[in-house]
Amino acid sequence: MRIAVLDEDRCQADLICQVLDGASHICHPFANAKEMLSQLRRESYDMLIIHWQTPDISSVEILKMARERLTPTLPILFMTSHSSEDDIVAGLAAGADDYMIKPIRRGELVARVHALLRRAYPAQKTGETLQFGNYVFETRTNRLAMMGNAVELTQKEFDLALLLFRNIGRPLSRAYILEAVWSRDVEIPSRTMDTHVSRVRSKLQLRPENGYRLAPVYSYGYKLEQLTE
Repeated sequence: MRIAVLDEDRCQADLICQVLDGASHICHPFANAKEMLSQLRRESYDMLIIHWQTPDISSVEILKMARERLTPTLPILFMTSHSSEDDIVAGLAAGADDYMIKPIRRGELVARVHALLRRAYPAQKTGETLQFGNYVFETRTNRLAMMGNAVELTQKEFDLALLLFRNIGRPLSRAYILEAVWSRDVEIPSRTMDTHVSRVRSKLQLRPENGYRLAPVYSYGYKLEQLTE
């Protein structure tokens, strides 16, 4: 999962990212709210972790803007250096889903993050079989069947298709897709992603007449929509 971490204390932000990177997540640290909010307009994230005491914009305003502009179910965890009930109540009332009191404990951080992600993305389970309408993904064998018929896919095509179905209705930025499918350490030509999207659209017959639309989002990325039940 892709997680944005806001904390003006770079050492704390790096520690959080180190812990969550070790739990197979991809973290992006931000030192100020304006920088994070600007990035949120251009990129996709699965979760936000913010420090309650922010220097440039109040945490209440950050939460308010996140809830207004981003996916309503986006999980948000806030951290505070104070155990004051007022801070905790204010954060939860402003739209946060959970909180932690610093200093963070590594095991608790991972557990709370995973609990929020499971609640927000119930389709992101690790079972062998995932079904989305007529499409059945076998995650251990990396096989896909459409209406009972096997679909021949490369590994990257399978990963891309599964990512799109797990995020139906949600615009995914090119950077998000790149990190999720090709990993952030790999540089690929821009055309490679477009070619894979085109192949997935063709092989899975993701067309309006079949109830789906896989379309580019201008200057952003791609979105898979389910048009009918």
